Amino acid sequence: MTLDLAIRGGTVATASDTTRCDVGIKDGRIVQLADTIEGAAREIDATGMLVLPGGIDSHVHLDQSSGPGIKMADDFESGTRSAAIGGNTTVIPFAVQPRGHSLTESVANYHTKAEGNCFVDYGFHLIITDPTPAVLGQELPALVLDGYPSFKVFMTYDGLALTDRQLLEVFSVAKEHGALAMVHAEGYDSIKFMVDRLEREGKTAPYYHGVSRPGLVEREATHRAISHAELIGVPIMIVHVSGREAVEQIQWARQKGLTIYAETCPQYLVLTADDLKGLNMDMSGAKYVCSPPPRDATNQSAIWQALQQGVFQTFSSDHCPFRYDDDAGKTGPKARTSFRWVPNGIPGVAARLPILFSEGVSKGRISLNEFVALSATNHAKMYGLYPQKGSIMVGADADIAIWDPKKRVTITQDLMLDGCDYTPYEGIEVVGWPITTLLRGKVIADKGAIVGKKGDGAFLKRDVTRPI
Repeated sequence: MTLDLAIRGGTVATASDTTRCDVGIKDGRIVQLADTIEGAAREIDATGMLVLPGGIDSHVHLDQSSGPGIKMADDFESGTRSAAIGGNTTVIPFAVQPRGHSLTESVANYHTKAEGNCFVDYGFHLIITDPTPAVLGQELPALVLDGYPSFKVFMTYDGLALTDRQLLEVFSVAKEHGALAMVHAEGYDSIKFMVDRLEREGKTAPYYHGVSRPGLVEREATHRAISHAELIGVPIMIVHVSGREAVEQIQWARQKGLTIYAETCPQYLVLTADDLKGLNMDMSGAKYVCSPPPRDATNQSAIWQALQQGVFQTFSSDHCPFRYDDDAGKTGPKARTSFRWVPNGIPGVAARLPILFSEGVSKGRISLNEFVALSATNHAKMYGLYPQKGSIMVGADADIAIWDPKKRVTITQDLMLDGCDYTPYEGIEVVGWPITTLLRGKVIADKGAIVGKKGDGAFLKRDVTRPI
């Protein structure tokens, strides 16, 4: 058998093992792992490099409607281009159901946006905003069986928040059909109360976005979501956990024997609430407005400790990009009147892996194998892509990122290759950088440039959840 490609001389790491070996690839799949592989049609010299599974970012927002006059900075072309340059080979964005619309119709609309435009492979989570009897009884069960076995529900935001009764109903469908519910856990009424009070006091700068969403609001909603899951008897995933109080609720639930999964993001490892102050409480703080917001250094330390203790199964970007210097973005006319109107979300799909590698592996906080689990393998297992994706093993897709573990890079916006005009991680120096990204054996990014083409990425139907 003549191989299409051999990656030679590198150190291969999975979630469980690290070894020096060559990787043989044919027809887009890994077919051989050996001390030495010779005679392939092409070779990549990975001497001194790490050969890792391509990253899977299971929490990104692309080309998503965000309200009147607001436009998301990334469509599927620019967002997946940025993912590829950051060492990712699969993303799972969201297909949002606008209230009053069919869930099935919404999924079809997102397929139209994505098809032929992606540089990396992709699936879709569902976002359920209107759990009508037709959605719960027909559309959602059919979509789960058809390759969409995960969905997100919100406990806050106008037009998105579900009532407690609605949460219980969708959790019941998840249990019956083996789907995984992802929960944005922040208390809707508490936040609305805080926003109104701060505005009455004249506290409208972007910094007060964080003040309006203190950790206790996340704690209360996390506890409530867990209680609903306990009542139904179903696992759930608490997404973008930001601090100690929510972590404690997750740990408490697990001590009770409940299956509660959790995810965190780079903004909670390297940003703090002080970043929202900008320059003397000006609009530049809007660059860091996301929910939950970055918290203080003590909560940052708590997130690191939770990562080391295995509280989190996945590490995602929650890439939700809006341009800063743009009337349809962070500094639009309404946004300048109050933090209430600043588009909520920050970019990060390209920076996710370098930040975790540098702050985690290079600084000795987590092992290389834990990095692989948090960045790829656990995502694949959690969301029904394993063993096709998420590891380097015979039979898997040849989705590979070749890393220089010693390369020093200062993060700047021009390296991100997304549709945004800023990165919240500007100026952070990282140690360790993805040099080459391969999707099913094809090089799609190399030395900071995209060499693949849009349309290389394919839609992935996913199996029902396989808990880890």
